[in-house]
Amino acid sequence: MTKRYIGLLRGVNVGGKNRLPMARLREIFVELGAEEVATYIQSGNVVFTSSARVAAALPAKVSARLAAELGLSVPLLLRSSAELQRALDAHPFADRDVPDKYRHIMFLDRKPSAARAKALDPDCAAGEEWALVGKEVHLCFPNGSARTKLSNVFFDRGLDVVSSTRNVRTVEKLLELCSG
Repeated sequence: MTKRYIGLLRGVNVGGKNRLPMARLREIFVELGAEEVATYIQSGNVVFTSSARVAAALPAKVSARLAAELGLSVPLLLRSSAELQRALDAHPFADRDVPDKYRHIMFLDRKPSAARAKALDPDCAAGEEWALVGKEVHLCFPNGSARTKLSNVFFDRGLDVVSSTRNVRTVEKLLELCSG
């Protein structure tokens, strides 16, 4: 049985670094067994259909292919469309009077240990909010995210995970692509 998945690459086409043509990314996914492949914007968002077996193998295979062909060292995180919808539905800051572009969901490669999660300072970034819910960190940046301390590096180190972040607007668009 096949279903819709979303691949989230971290750190591609940001500030002129890790350049990755989306057409080539789509080709790689197809070559590795994905179907109905589409990308959204230039930041490594891929929507596709596949079996669970093919999807489970894609993070390692895509990352290896990108390293071999383009010299890129970028992780790929996967969520099913249902998992992405649950993450959006669980967003604890949806009621804030903050634009969607300042509310984010950081997707983690696995659920962090309770000890690691407890060790993070919940008040480390004045005026900003975050909440760990399962395999996602939900973020709210009322004044924008340009100077936040709540970065991927902060959470990757603190939680011993690999992460990739999208704003709520992008998550909503990816869900639209899954159903369209």
